[in-house]
Amino acid sequence: MAQILESIRLALSSIWANKLRSLLTLLGNIVAVSSIITVVSLIQGMNATVSDAVVSDLGADAFTIDRMGMIRNEDEAERARNNPRITIEEAEAIERFSPYIQSVMAQANMGAPIAYGTTEIESVRIQGVAGDYADFSTFDAERGRMISPTEIDRHRPVVILGWEVADRLFGDLDPLEKVIRIRGVHFRVIGVSEKKGAIFGNSLDQFAVIPLGAFRKLFGARQSLQVLVKPRDPTFVAVAKDDARVALRVARRLEPAEPDNFGIVSSDSVLDIYNQATAGIFAVLVGVVALSLVVGGIVIMNIMLMVVSERTREIGLRKALGAKRRDIMSQVLTESITLSLTGGVVGVAIGAMAAAGIAMATPLPATVQPWSVMIGVFITGIVGLFFGWYPARRAAMLDPIEALRRE
Repeated sequence: MAQILESIRLALSSIWANKLRSLLTLLGNIVAVSSIITVVSLIQGMNATVSDAVVSDLGADAFTIDRMGMIRNEDEAERARNNPRITIEEAEAIERFSPYIQSVMAQANMGAPIAYGTTEIESVRIQGVAGDYADFSTFDAERGRMISPTEIDRHRPVVILGWEVADRLFGDLDPLEKVIRIRGVHFRVIGVSEKKGAIFGNSLDQFAVIPLGAFRKLFGARQSLQVLVKPRDPTFVAVAKDDARVALRVARRLEPAEPDNFGIVSSDSVLDIYNQATAGIFAVLVGVVALSLVVGGIVIMNIMLMVVSERTREIGLRKALGAKRRDIMSQVLTESITLSLTGGVVGVAIGAMAAAGIAMATPLPATVQPWSVMIGVFITGIVGLFFGWYPARRAAMLDPIEALRRE
């Protein structure tokens, strides 16, 4: 142990004594590790952001039935255009069919301007909701209250605003009980949702929730609906999906051989498609960046060969005094690994700062994971071991008499 510590001390002393050479030697590792940490941090941040956004929109334990479903290619899009609209009656049929389903809610979405006084916001997402909407975690009221079942049944002109909509319309004013205009129709504000943030620069707080009956008065009754389904327990999601599919097929009188003319979407299915679409891209990015580690390793090997050449007489003297081959190899390998690890540590620090800077300056999120730091440092240690082995072996194989004769 003492010998290893002494080798580390000598390696650090050599790095400090030859600052410019050490910097140029470590540059490959620093660039490689900092790039890997930055790329992985951005990937992890994007994955976490997309996951949170999908779960926030669809719910962790719920799923959605709509006209189109998940569209993966042009053929699927062409077939889905002929699917019939989802109706309130079909939503009720799904709720009656399965004992594993707790809540079923029909909703519709449309963009429209919202105004208060002289302030107007274009293209706010208007959500019309039916009875059981309060059972779904995607809806909330941080201030004020939720829309009551009576208000939904009687199509009352009341609204819950997204946080950004309320902030832009009212500023420091209390929005509760104020009257706004949606497509020129007056609605009373009864609640404001909590702030959800943004994803890739797109706000998740620019929406308004109104009763479905009021929505149909604004946009017409022929709008296709989405049906949100919540099972009685998260463990029943798969069974509830199957029951909902059967209930809708029965309601539409589809023959066994006919395909579904509707789509079922859950947060898991959306995330699966996202992961499949991005996994290859992320792997290529990390692979390309990792190539610079090879370059850094080759530079370290060249430098260590030069160090061995410079210290030939020293190595010969140590062998003449009784040092064994493994002692020489251990010293050179320790110096190589220490040199590589130093570059790795510096690269981790630079990569973390770069990721944080990108997250602050752009809409791209970044999350530095401890495991990525550990992997970055571990890989640089392996690079130092692998590319330091040949110089260490060459030093260990030196003949002490020939080494002492060298000037």
